[in-house]
Amino acid sequence: MERIHIPVNARGVALTILASVAFVFALSAAHKFFIPLVFGIFIAYTLNPLVVRLERLRIPRVIGTVVVITTILTSALWTANNLRDEFNSILVSLPAATQKLSRSIKQLQRDQTSTIQQMQVAASEIEKATNQATGARPVVKSGSTEQSVFNLSQWLWSGSVGVVAFVSQALMVIFLVFFFLLSGDMFKRKLVKISGHSLSSRKITVHILDAINTSIQNYMLMMLITNVIFGLLMWIALRWIGLENAGAWAVAAGFLHIIPYFGPLLIVAATGVSAFMQFGTFASVLAVTGATLAIATIVGTFVTTWMTGRIARMNTVAVFVSLLFWTWLWGVWGMLLGIPIIVIVKVISEHIEGWQVIAELLGE
Repeated sequence: MERIHIPVNARGVALTILASVAFVFALSAAHKFFIPLVFGIFIAYTLNPLVVRLERLRIPRVIGTVVVITTILTSALWTANNLRDEFNSILVSLPAATQKLSRSIKQLQRDQTSTIQQMQVAASEIEKATNQATGARPVVKSGSTEQSVFNLSQWLWSGSVGVVAFVSQALMVIFLVFFFLLSGDMFKRKLVKISGHSLSSRKITVHILDAINTSIQNYMLMMLITNVIFGLLMWIALRWIGLENAGAWAVAAGFLHIIPYFGPLLIVAATGVSAFMQFGTFASVLAVTGATLAIATIVGTFVTTWMTGRIARMNTVAVFVSLLFWTWLWGVWGMLLGIPIIVIVKVISEHIEGWQVIAELLGE
């Protein structure tokens, strides 16, 4: 009897799917390790040119690394200290703003019965008529005890725990950035060394690492330029409208603008509520939210889209889907890291044989 030998491909579709699912679950389970690590790598790639320039000026790398990190941290603390009063004013006004918003919502509910309430009244009348026709007894609803929706002590405790976790992760990122910058090209040389003995494989590895380096640095530079432009325009617009704490809102807008799509929506909602609390009129709310949407549209359409197209050359569907995936996986941090990660995946896919399909799907 003749036997037919069918070659078994160990890298089949089923095995690839299982490995991908396992990898995704590993990323989700170890997010407390991977998120600071990825942040540290991206920030180190961004700051490395500054350290290299200092090194060309005959400044030792360790001193250049300390100078760069110290300068950035000092600038951030100086900005936070100058805007401390404005941020404190926003935090102090939160309880009063919550009460005022609650009273406004209750007033609207008292002034006009909602459609849902009308439907509930109609349904209860129909139920009464049905019970009278069939002779059934009406169901007596048990009284429900009102519970407090907002627990201040629980909110403060969860907030303090969140602050401690954020500070600890920030310290981890700072130390990672310091050690990555201090190591210089050591990991690049090691990756080239272990990539293979042939000259062609080492050249491919060098091209991939150089492309990743360029892509990350260009993307971070693009984010810095667009966020600064967005923050400055927001400060000018909010100052012109007369909104209080315009500097703090502008800084918050610059940070939230890092999050694609959802960041501008968050700042629109926050500034709209602040305008309503301060002025108490819907015209002021429309002015603030309209100005924010106009600035976000102008910056996003004419600056971010143009620069992203020149840097990454990725289609918008791939960007949005990758953003949803990393948000589902890592939450808010996934919003911040999703686009740089997918840019790196595209760069790697363009240089590895068999991965060109991924590069084609992500490209324009």
